[in-house]
Amino acid sequence: MPSPWLRRLSVGAATLGAAALALAATIAPAAADTGSAPLSHSTVVGLHNTYDEGAEFPHLANALDAGTGMIELDTWTDIFTNEWKVSHSNPTGNNNNCVNASKPSDIYTGSANKDLGSCLDDVKYWLASHPTSGPLYIKLEMKIGFEANFGMGPAQLDALISQHLGNLVYRPADLLNGAYPNLDAAAKADAWPARSALAGKVILYTIPGTVELGNPFDTLHTDVEYGTYLKNLAAAGNVGQAQVFPCVLGAQAGDPRGQYSDSSIKPWFVVFDGDANTYATSVDTSWYDTNHYILIMTDAQNVAPALSDTAPSQSDAAARVALLAGKHASVVSTDWTGLPSVLSEVLSRG
Repeated sequence: MPSPWLRRLSVGAATLGAAALALAATIAPAAADTGSAPLSHSTVVGLHNTYDEGAEFPHLANALDAGTGMIELDTWTDIFTNEWKVSHSNPTGNNNNCVNASKPSDIYTGSANKDLGSCLDDVKYWLASHPTSGPLYIKLEMKIGFEANFGMGPAQLDALISQHLGNLVYRPADLLNGAYPNLDAAAKADAWPARSALAGKVILYTIPGTVELGNPFDTLHTDVEYGTYLKNLAAAGNVGQAQVFPCVLGAQAGDPRGQYSDSSIKPWFVVFDGDANTYATSVDTSWYDTNHYILIMTDAQNVAPALSDTAPSQSDAAARVALLAGKHASVVSTDWTGLPSVLSEVLSRG
């Protein structure tokens, strides 16, 4: 007959085992839910200025290989060549890690420094080889804004995106699905598809650029221009042409759409982008989650305690992503190029 201490040990082990199973039962559904629940219920990690050519990612495809859930492309409207340039600071030249690919095997070869269309081709051909990945957010910063008077406005951007990405794009019309009067109503109804249903897809959104915002002569910024264009497309029954979600830029308390004097465009904004530290310390971000809006938090490293801009420890980076997921981020934007295990994380939001 077993001794009393052995019996106690057996009972204790059984109790611990039962507790572990119970804990696993409470955790496992949340992890699985990131695929089956609507897109608005999950948090992913993205990379700021993903196009920058360098040792970390000599090709845009290398960044996608690292698992990032969002890429950022800084875009300039070059009205002299009618080309959508991609660079950080050169308005008339391409300076990036995009190549001129025409098939999946091309995305790691050839010379870099190509235009926006080529960057989108790199994404298209990478997804062709990774059809279960995604959805991938693509952030377009319009550095100097649109130049619609010179044939480089929202309609021309949409045409370019459609030409290069085709049916890979999850569009505003897809969220509306013919059932809602505007994007706000669709988001509040949580009409977003499940992440699993968006595998192999991209979601593009656009923000005003730094040069545009600093230009005192530019009185029509990207967010207002694309929001107005989208509203007008919908009124004309042509909302299916739109390839991009307009985005409200800047973290602030309350509904930041109050900054728009034209109240008719407000319901066409369901994507928001701003500083992570402001969101984490000064804003009730549950409002975004309750309404199922997409919330991008930038510069995740600056939330106290501040982390390395580029190379925090894996544990610190993962903890920061978890913190901001709990603060209702949809995308946590970073420069942590060397942490693929963190970049590929998908967490439950909130």
